Amino acid sequence: MLPTDTTNIKTVTPNQLLKNELSSLPWPREGAVVTASLLKKATREVFFDLGRFGTGIVYGAELANAREVIKNLNPGDQLLAKVVDLDGEGGYIELSISEASKQRFWQQAQELLENGELTKVKVAAVNPSGLIVYLGDLKAFLPYSQLSPEHLPKIEEADIDRRKTEEEMRKLIGTELNVKVINVNPKRNKLVVSERESVSVNLKELLAAYQIGQTVDGVVSGIADFGVFVRFVDNPQIEGLVHISEIDHRLIDNPKEVVKMNESVKVKIIDIKEGRVFLSLKALKDDPWSKAETLHKAGDEVEGRVYKFNPFGAVVNLPSGLQGTLHVSEFGGVDEMKAALTPGEPYRFTVESVKPEEKRIALKLKK
Repeated sequence: MLPTDTTNIKTVTPNQLLKNELSSLPWPREGAVVTASLLKKATREVFFDLGRFGTGIVYGAELANAREVIKNLNPGDQLLAKVVDLDGEGGYIELSISEASKQRFWQQAQELLENGELTKVKVAAVNPSGLIVYLGDLKAFLPYSQLSPEHLPKIEEADIDRRKTEEEMRKLIGTELNVKVINVNPKRNKLVVSERESVSVNLKELLAAYQIGQTVDGVVSGIADFGVFVRFVDNPQIEGLVHISEIDHRLIDNPKEVVKMNESVKVKIIDIKEGRVFLSLKALKDDPWSKAETLHKAGDEVEGRVYKFNPFGAVVNLPSGLQGTLHVSEFGGVDEMKAALTPGEPYRFTVESVKPEEKRIALKLKK
């Protein structure tokens, strides 16, 4: 039965219903990406149908940036566009096509990061820290530390320095590399990729056959200022790093003092992580410090040759194979010390103290 009292009943017109329905629909915000259909091309502007949102316009610098894309469009063709201004030229919604493309690539980069998928990038340039590459329209950075062992800079005739590294890396310009995305930050326009990570899955499988502490036969495949690369004889796909601190029990400045390219060596596996293997040469050598107290005693006189200077003094090579240290305070300063001593030349020293647990022999220049 219908009510007879209609005092409190509100009448809703069709226009109000439509208005209410439209107000409940999500309206695009500036920065949102929308689907746009080409309506009309003009000399200085291009119009797009945005459906219930009205009409969009591309003009000015954005039209110039997107001209190559727009010239191939026909009325009705759709593409993605980014909302730049909700109240643009003539009251139309101002759009950016090139920015929408970049945003799409950022989204793809995020998906690649989350899924751990491999992708290809093209090397465009080199800087002191790594490679500039392109993932679609996005510029990305590939640090030298994230290169695969195959492409990691190795200089045989001289220590790696910034200039030589860049010269070596320029050979990769124009080539494509398989990489994994490891950092995505659109707000800071930061995209970082790794070639090393792209090969780590396969290497992890290969390295599963090896254990920490195992001794393997290898061949020196590269020499850098920070260490030595060794390729496994029984599995040449695996290349490990002997850090300079793991080459010998004594302090060395240049790995070439101990090894040479293509030399056969035995190495000990000291760590396996994230598809990388770390090796040691010194772990297979007798530690001379275990006999330091029988070789040297406080008060002994010994001849030694200055190996290198540092801010605290000088490192001296002793005939026993050990190294002693000469404190800079004995000379008053580094400049005075360098004036008094010549690297490579022999001098007579007095042993002040021997501390094997600290791997330290303190010396005093005999005058």
